[in-house]
Amino acid sequence: MHFYHEPEPARGEPAQVATDVMRAVADNPSEMTYWGTNTYFLTTSQGLFVVDPGPAEDEKHLAMVLAFVGERLAGIVVSHHHSDHFGLAPRIKAATGVPVYASSRFADDTFWPDVLLNDGDVLADYQVLHTPGHASDHLCFAREDGLVLTGDHVMTWNSSIVVLPDGDMADYCVQLQRMIDRDDGFYLPGHGPPLARPIPYVSRLLRHRQKREEEILKAVGVRAMSPADLARSLYRKAGRHLAWAAERNVEAHLHKLEREGLVRCHDGLWGTTG
Repeated sequence: MHFYHEPEPARGEPAQVATDVMRAVADNPSEMTYWGTNTYFLTTSQGLFVVDPGPAEDEKHLAMVLAFVGERLAGIVVSHHHSDHFGLAPRIKAATGVPVYASSRFADDTFWPDVLLNDGDVLADYQVLHTPGHASDHLCFAREDGLVLTGDHVMTWNSSIVVLPDGDMADYCVQLQRMIDRDDGFYLPGHGPPLARPIPYVSRLLRHRQKREEEILKAVGVRAMSPADLARSLYRKAGRHLAWAAERNVEAHLHKLEREGLVRCHDGLWGTTG
């Protein structure tokens, strides 16, 4: 699977990445976040919105966001509840008084958004797409000209992790197919560089997941295996965090296949039903 990369971006100052869209990258690089979380600033017919303000512990990023938006901010938009995207939202709300927009299925019980969004809603100039899979409350935001903010549903630097029980591999695959069927022309992901002509890439992501399921079925058809053994056999990830992510994805695939009646678990080991 071919992914896309970019040089380490400059910190502390937004840069234009599309018409009426600027991006700043939070300083939280890791094996799971690439160079960091992409924060977007959207100039819309209803004012300026900040999307995915970043992790709560990034004080410099907070200061940058507040300095950039000044008194112009109309709202804070969250693609999903994971802390590297949502963390700064309560602090920016406290500093500016503007509302927080998030999914009606928002999964953080310590904070309640001001405006709840559902699939098909319109926020300023963007249509809301509920795209569960990576997270149950995940949202993408699509503009009429084919630009889509894809959050962690479609990233360009790597494939998304799906962690049970909030994540769901069946939903993830369904929503990848939905993105293919929409045939939009330009993606701005939650991590990694922008992507023009994204549909061939999303098609490869979906095929990658389908191929992984085929490999899992083949492996457990030979002998019953644990998710950890399957991950070591199929992914061969050396880093601790990447190995953990690989095992979580295997678990999500296994539970999808179990619901489809193709595998079952006994004493922690998974095998085929045939």
